[in-house]
Amino acid sequence: MTHLGKSISDQSGEERIAKSHGSQCGFCTPGIVMSMYTLLRNQPEPTFEEIEDAFQGNLCRCTGYRPILQGFRTFSRDGGCCGGKGDNPNCCMNQKKDHTQVTLSPSLFNPEEFMPLDPTQEPIFPPELLRLKDAPQRQLRFEGERVTWIQVPTLKELLDLKVQHPEAKLVVGNTEIGIEMKFKNRLFPVIVCPAWIPELNSVERGPEGISFGAACPLNSVEKTLQDAVAELPAHKTEVFRGVLEQLRWFAGKQVKSVASIGGNIITASPISDLNPVFMASGAKLTIVSRGTRRTVRMDHTFFPGYRKTLLGPEEILLSIEIPYSREALCMTLCTNDSEVWMGVCSYSLLSGSFWNEKLLQDVCAGLAEELQLAPDAPGGMVEFRRTLTLSFFFKFYLTVLQKLGKEGLEDKCGKLDPTFASATLLFQKDPPANVQLYQEVPKGQSEEDVVGRPLPHLAAAMQASGEAVYCDDIPRYENELSLRLVTSTRAHAKIKSIDISEAQTVPGFVCFVSADDIPGSNRTGLFNDETIFAKDKVTCVGQIIGAVVTDTPEHAQRAAQGVKITYEELPAIITIEDAIKNSSFYGPELKIEKGNLQKGFSEADNVVSGELHIGGQEHFYLETHCTIAVPKGEAGEMELIASTQNTMKTQSFIASMLGVPENRIVVRVKRTGGGFGGKETRSTVVSTAVAMAAYKTGRPVRCMLDRDEDMLITGGRHPFLARYKVPYVGGCARVGFMKTGKIVALEVDYYSNAGNTVDLSRSVMERALLHMDNCYKIPNIRGTGWLCKTNLASNTAFRGFGGPQAMLVAENWMDEVAVTCGLPAEEVRRKNMYKEGDLTHFNQKLEGFTVHRCWDECLASSQYHARKSEVDKFNKENCWKKRGLCIIPTKFGISFTIPFLNQAGALIHVYTDGSVLLTHGGIEIGQGLHTKMVQVASRALKIPVSKIYISETSTNTVPNTSPTAASVSTDINGQAVYDACQNILKRLEPFKRKNPSGSWEDWVTAAYKDAVSLSATGFYKTPNLGYSFETNSGNAFHYFTCGAACSEVEIDCLSGDHKILRTDIVMDVGSSLNPAIDIGQVEGAFVQGLGLFTVEELHYSPEGSLHTRGPSTYKIPAFGSIPIEFRVSLLRECPNRKAIYASKGVGEPPLFLAASIFFAIKDAIRAARAQNTDNNTKELFQLNSPATSEKIRNACVDKFTTLV
Repeated sequence: MTHLGKSISDQSGEERIAKSHGSQCGFCTPGIVMSMYTLLRNQPEPTFEEIEDAFQGNLCRCTGYRPILQGFRTFSRDGGCCGGKGDNPNCCMNQKKDHTQVTLSPSLFNPEEFMPLDPTQEPIFPPELLRLKDAPQRQLRFEGERVTWIQVPTLKELLDLKVQHPEAKLVVGNTEIGIEMKFKNRLFPVIVCPAWIPELNSVERGPEGISFGAACPLNSVEKTLQDAVAELPAHKTEVFRGVLEQLRWFAGKQVKSVASIGGNIITASPISDLNPVFMASGAKLTIVSRGTRRTVRMDHTFFPGYRKTLLGPEEILLSIEIPYSREALCMTLCTNDSEVWMGVCSYSLLSGSFWNEKLLQDVCAGLAEELQLAPDAPGGMVEFRRTLTLSFFFKFYLTVLQKLGKEGLEDKCGKLDPTFASATLLFQKDPPANVQLYQEVPKGQSEEDVVGRPLPHLAAAMQASGEAVYCDDIPRYENELSLRLVTSTRAHAKIKSIDISEAQTVPGFVCFVSADDIPGSNRTGLFNDETIFAKDKVTCVGQIIGAVVTDTPEHAQRAAQGVKITYEELPAIITIEDAIKNSSFYGPELKIEKGNLQKGFSEADNVVSGELHIGGQEHFYLETHCTIAVPKGEAGEMELIASTQNTMKTQSFIASMLGVPENRIVVRVKRTGGGFGGKETRSTVVSTAVAMAAYKTGRPVRCMLDRDEDMLITGGRHPFLARYKVPYVGGCARVGFMKTGKIVALEVDYYSNAGNTVDLSRSVMERALLHMDNCYKIPNIRGTGWLCKTNLASNTAFRGFGGPQAMLVAENWMDEVAVTCGLPAEEVRRKNMYKEGDLTHFNQKLEGFTVHRCWDECLASSQYHARKSEVDKFNKENCWKKRGLCIIPTKFGISFTIPFLNQAGALIHVYTDGSVLLTHGGIEIGQGLHTKMVQVASRALKIPVSKIYISETSTNTVPNTSPTAASVSTDINGQAVYDACQNILKRLEPFKRKNPSGSWEDWVTAAYKDAVSLSATGFYKTPNLGYSFETNSGNAFHYFTCGAACSEVEIDCLSGDHKILRTDIVMDVGSSLNPAIDIGQVEGAFVQGLGLFTVEELHYSPEGSLHTRGPSTYKIPAFGSIPIEFRVSLLRECPNRKAIYASKGVGEPPLFLAASIFFAIKDAIRAARAQNTDNNTKELFQLNSPATSEKIRNACVDKFTTLV
């Protein structure tokens, strides 16, 4: 990639995101930099709101967004560091001082070091291009293999073309047609672009409204309406404000800058954001063709069917007139999502009626009867959608009631209950505030010793500029080919035939690769239960059957579509419930048992039982799976460049497939654009296919999956179903006993959806069982786990690896025990926590157990008890908005649970100029591993980091590497690097003694001249590991990383929306090697957990086809999703003697702390249900994960939910 630009603001943006630690894997960083550059180019002094808004079209999966916003906030006229001179209570200078020997630092970077922004140094727009705007426009035409693209400058030419090509599609921003061509395989032979036509770009204020040409981009529409709202009387702009509110949620600036208002209308999407507002407001459309012109009102008759309009084949939409609102009608066009109801509710119900409770009841009853949806209605969520319709009308009703009251028309309406008023407020989010605290290095530590300092990610600057190279950035080889996978469309079926004849007609077609081509073994996978290419049978949708190889990626996509496969369908098992019903499991169950369960139950005062469903999660790494395979032409050698977390298995699987020794296969990884476990084993399904194609053709072959392919093929986090029974002492069922809430016994059955192969599912379940206690001592316990064999793509490793699922179950029954006891949840949790020296349920002694310190510090720093009172007060004063507060602890075991994987190697080369080339077995996936390894080597060798470089990870430098996973990579690779450094230092020691005042370079040169090797390996094996499930003995983990988090949320009981008001995290990471990287890991993991527990939801059809295959249907947290106040503190004075330089693993442990949001939401729902006791609400209720808007709304049982 080339540098993004050489302008001052561009470089300033790159510098700030890099130095503020806003780039981890870096794959998203150039796009974020360009969004900021675009904003600064147009607004050199933006507000913070404008900065946040600029990023609504960007996603990041690593950072948790906070450091990006904090770094770029320094550009804002209202957001830079105040230097302690402001009145912001969240200012880092106002934090409580620590008067011990420990120095806490509140800043991870110094804004004063940033290059100043100077807009005067921006390059001017090229004058030769400026002159083109005054030149006469002429028609442009581009002819492709199958598509003709025409840009027309005049309306007459456009209408003539529509006569010649009535089927031609009009495209302005290509935000709809482009998607249909790319992902729905639609072909449009003629595409016409009318973006230059003056009539289609005109904006006119008329006597009845504002007219917009159909090609006007949405950002232009937005700006015009904002100006109108500012200039015109309020009663004339109600409609405009309604449109603006919808545009606020419509898309990011990137889309709104090109998407046209006409395109939005003519697409006729049933889920359009704008069309219902236009219909409710009575907007007028002007439609023209050659020789005709007509104006129609935009109402339900304009859309006669699904994705259909009234336009004839030769007609086009010329313009839309959005009307002014009239003073008498302002009440019916309030700025609310509620306009949607206007299209379905009989107007006669409202005409002439008093605006009171009777009207509300009549309309809601009518709507409930009118809006009937079949259980299998497209889009699902039937109960939620019906309830939402009534809820939106109620919001509308309240808004009008409020306006009538303000206008003194109380005689025409009922009285607004003050506790209802907040339901009328539009969603608003305050600017974020954040605090990060960490322990500074001891006084006297050398400036060159960077261990413990917030050193920026060493590749951050290159990542920000776009210079960092990822797999697909590598230039194409001269004779390179492109591969596209051919996958199953059936969940379980026999393959009857494969017809490639149509694919062979595609230009550039080279070959089709299948199981018949494999010279070695088609069996693959960790347990040899997978196939590289399905041969006779498929066992999931998305299973790889073969691959087409062509000259370009575009031809490969066409050719793959041309492969026709016939099937004989077989019965499929899709869900966990299906598997249980059919006893479809992999192997025998896993079990951990301790104590006397029967005795524990008999001693208990009460028993809580229930079940919890936890949905799966898509990794959504920004860089999808990618591999380049280059055959070397002799002795079976092949080089692979891959985006993987596991070079060893990539190497061994390919060698097995090709029938060659592993020493002929070299796998290289420079960096990956995120992994999160998704590239630990599943990357091999792509790599083996690409290697096979390279072997067959003898040419380099490349494949990078599209997002929809990646999500379909590679699996994700395991969905879980848990059924539990928990007795406890002190239940309120027995009068006269102490209501202590002490847990005495626990029995849980866990079921995971493993998918169509075993992969890592057994290890995931093992870790789940090992974490079923979270932080709680339970004397009598049994956990049993079953791996469900289903016909879904094999689920796999994902950050946390089964731990978050089991710990969520633990906190769920703990929450229910507290509610049943009538005790504060935080009191019950604290009462049951382990203490230092206790044995876990798997009989490992807890040493250096800091969860109590984390818990107490989090309680204090979050002001938990004071805020709990404030939450209760808020909930009494607001009927339809509720707040919840929850504090959650975590204890996460650090080690691979398979002992032999806890090993690592390193290789150091010292060159004669004193520079050091370092290699180790870990892979840089954004977690800052290479940066930490350089810090370790720098301290060990006592040389500056500038002298040390890591180029890549490869199988021909460090062999037999464990996957970069399990939060141990810094521990094991750091020790291996340290060992290698010690070997070098031992060899240099004689030369240091001879020349004690010499420099590093002097000693290196002397050693070289004395023929001493300056290359050394290092190795490390984690000691004292080896747990046995059979005997429930032995250490499962080397140590534990602990933490606690407190979160406060606010839910909208009518819509199910929620926002996170504040999160406080205290995390024990030992003596941090790099506080900036560790805090980044804490925040990134937490926000990924936020997605797992609240917004990310996978949907499958009953036939096993994944519906959610991209960002339009699968939502990950965005910039606006994070807590408004986000405070992270690293626990001080807690060195870990078991890991490199007293640090701790940090990648996975913080993820579960996002459960504090889940249970805060549940707390808020409980408050909502408590005020609706007349609707048969129960104190205990099941809230499955993720707590989406649908689940939140449906759980807030009220008079509207009972109507549907």
